[in-house]
Amino acid sequence: MNAIAPAPAAQSRVDAPWRVCVAPMMDWTDRHCRYFHRLLSPRARLYTEMVTSAALVRGGQLRLLEHSQQEHPVALQLGGSDPVELARAAVLGAEAGYDEINLNVGCPSDRVQSGRFGACLMLEPALVGQCVRAMREAVAAAGFAIPVTVKCRIGVDDRDDYADLQRFTETMVAAGVTVLVVHARKAWLQGLSPKENREIPPLDYGRVYQLKREFAALTVVINGGITSVDEVRAHLDAVDGVMLGRAAYHDPYLLAQVESALYGEPLPSREAVLAHLRPYVEAELARGTAIKHITRHLLGLYQGQPGARSFRRVLSEGAHLPQAGWSLLEQALDPVRVAA
Repeated sequence: MNAIAPAPAAQSRVDAPWRVCVAPMMDWTDRHCRYFHRLLSPRARLYTEMVTSAALVRGGQLRLLEHSQQEHPVALQLGGSDPVELARAAVLGAEAGYDEINLNVGCPSDRVQSGRFGACLMLEPALVGQCVRAMREAVAAAGFAIPVTVKCRIGVDDRDDYADLQRFTETMVAAGVTVLVVHARKAWLQGLSPKENREIPPLDYGRVYQLKREFAALTVVINGGITSVDEVRAHLDAVDGVMLGRAAYHDPYLLAQVESALYGEPLPSREAVLAHLRPYVEAELARGTAIKHITRHLLGLYQGQPGARSFRRVLSEGAHLPQAGWSLLEQALDPVRVAA
């Protein structure tokens, strides 16, 4: 796809911090993935995988906060429901240098529900408000001026009328939330797997648009089922930002195409992106990181291009070999170069 000229209607929000975001995705958006995505999109706001407040505060797993300076702007997503514990975790995130602390109120998995966080918390908006207020106050008291934001669904189970989302949003705004990321699907807490919850409940973008119209001062970011540059631009006519999820992971070059379309930047070649990744890969190899932890995020780079299947196969088959290094990526590029 060639670069597309920026949409005139989006010019007034060209520098909005949440204009383009990459969703927090468990087992996917680790630090290696985020570094790769940053090379594709210099402006996108990146999010970590969800980290539980208990892991940081009670478990002391501060390694979960590791990230590189090149990732910024990057947000830490937290999961939890204890205001005191979340406040402590938020401060740890701020001290680690994150640009935003985001509270997960949208994940529908059974494991998350058993810990009383994620989408089930939409049924307890007052508690979410307490958590957000505690996090904001703790971060400010520690001397940090970073936002505490919330990511939610449009509804949960049978509590999915617009009035329910409206009341939830009112509670968030009263607690000091200025940025709300809304996955435009409801969540079924019983009977659907997390994967099914990302696909079966129908998308209702209109409800998110309505929320923005009613809460004009609130920064509203829309998430769910967005797969193309044209869709991104259409959503930006109605809301402040777009959050890309699975599409950005399975077809990461989409991030470069969005960057080019919205900001007029030259569209880099896929091979040029990999060339810029090489110093990072070699530095990680030197510190003992197995290359498979990086290459798994690169498999979709040539999605839809000639030689893509061979590119994926070479990386998948070779990344687990004990001596695999940068030469593996060169081997993977050979069939792509031939096909081009």
